[in-house]
Amino acid sequence: MVALALLRDLVLAIVAAAIFSVALATMVHSTEAPPRKTVREACLSDVRTLCSGIMPGEGRIKRCMVEKYEQLSDGCKTAIRESRAQATSK
Repeated sequence: MVALALLRDLVLAIVAAAIFSVALATMVHSTEAPPRKTVREACLSDVRTLCSGIMPGEGRIKRCMVEKYEQLSDGCKTAIRESRAQATSK
């Protein structure tokens, strides 16, 4: 009986540690979203609107966004600025 109780406690401790590890990894991952994804999400509608005729590849979308920077939404511009700031601070 004692051995069974100890085994149960050990299994519960391992499960709790595993759950804690997954939760911690999720929190770390969610607070440090890659800048590229953030910019992509923030600028998706701008790219669709302003660069709709541009074929992706070889930097063409980026070039289009640079050329039309003044027309980008405030959210897109903010994401770009934050991404640049984060890249230069590393």
